[in-house]
Amino acid sequence: MQSQSIVSYHKGLGIGDNYQQWNLLHEDVNLPAAVILSENLEFNLQWMQKFINKYQVKLAPHGKTSMSPQLFHKQLHYGAWGITLATVHQVQVAYSAGIRRIIMANQLIGKTNMKIIQQLLNDDSDFDFYCLIDSSTNVEQLGEFFNVNQQRPLQVLLEIGVQNGRTGIRNEDEEKLLLQTLSKYPNSLSLVGVELFEGVLNEEQSIRMMLQRTVACLQRLINSNQLIRSPPILTGAGSAWFDVVAEEFTKIDSPVDIILRSGCYLTHDTGAYHRAQIRMLEQNSIAKEISSDGTLRPALQIWAYIQSIPETNRAIIGFGKRDAAFDAGFPMPILHYRAGWSKPMDIDSNTYQITQMMDQHAFLTCPNDHKLAIGDILAFNISHPCLTFDKWRKILLINKDYTVIDILDTFF
Repeated sequence: MQSQSIVSYHKGLGIGDNYQQWNLLHEDVNLPAAVILSENLEFNLQWMQKFINKYQVKLAPHGKTSMSPQLFHKQLHYGAWGITLATVHQVQVAYSAGIRRIIMANQLIGKTNMKIIQQLLNDDSDFDFYCLIDSSTNVEQLGEFFNVNQQRPLQVLLEIGVQNGRTGIRNEDEEKLLLQTLSKYPNSLSLVGVELFEGVLNEEQSIRMMLQRTVACLQRLINSNQLIRSPPILTGAGSAWFDVVAEEFTKIDSPVDIILRSGCYLTHDTGAYHRAQIRMLEQNSIAKEISSDGTLRPALQIWAYIQSIPETNRAIIGFGKRDAAFDAGFPMPILHYRAGWSKPMDIDSNTYQITQMMDQHAFLTCPNDHKLAIGDILAFNISHPCLTFDKWRKILLINKDYTVIDILDTFF
């Protein structure tokens, strides 16, 4: 087959390079488009900075949420200690963008993946990298690999898991076996702390028990002098229970670096994380205290045209599963705009609801007396930001006048 040159086009952009003249209300942008509201983004960054400062903990937000180095650097600017990632590819992206402290909240498996990390560590003495261990087999693999051509030990965190959960050791017998294996590789592996991901559980009581078990494990390791780093690391927290993690982790008696890893606070949502925030404000005094000016705000939206109104109470919107998350609830309409209006109007998401999504179409149920028209624009808040971010290579950062002020690149 003969190769040919294909121009790379990205959805959700305007025409030409002068993006700071693009305005959503002037229809300067090819829709559907993914946008981030700059004011809400800044508010969320400040809110989380207050939270970690009040608890005197550190933050390594999960970069897999956005995979946007521009947003990584914003998070670091607002006090993040480092960035969390999930895969070696993601580590490469972040490192190439200047991120020099990374927790890979996952096991490092496979020869090529190990080679990539080894080369980064050997080439840059300032690169501060951590990964997880949860089995003697993986410890042996890492120990043998990093025992050759390695200038400094690989820093590892012991992962705690739960029965029927994801990764992580299940009990103290597994812990003892793993530590015995680890002791064979003092020159290639350094145990520096303990890690968990509580998001595999849904009930607060079971989450608190898992957290307490993790704290107890770290305390055992401290008491037995099995940790290389001082202070050792104690890390956990997705985006739904980070307040509970902070409460339980800060009960430890020994000096440790407590590192939370929430990522979705950055753009928040109107679904699962909104419900988690309601619970947090009801239960957590610090969250209440820092929310006097408001709580986390949804910042990520999808803007799209109404392209058909085939039935009285149904409109078809020009976006779909290729554009927005649908695993944790459908997008919720928030604004309605028609050419010539001075500004968008609020729309009632209880009355106007997405009920089905296909690849490029969303089905909006409307009241019979709706005032929608073909060619109108609707803006939608979303649930589960991670699975909206990953559908876009370019995301527009907009101001309160709906003018583009920057284009954010993603690298999924």
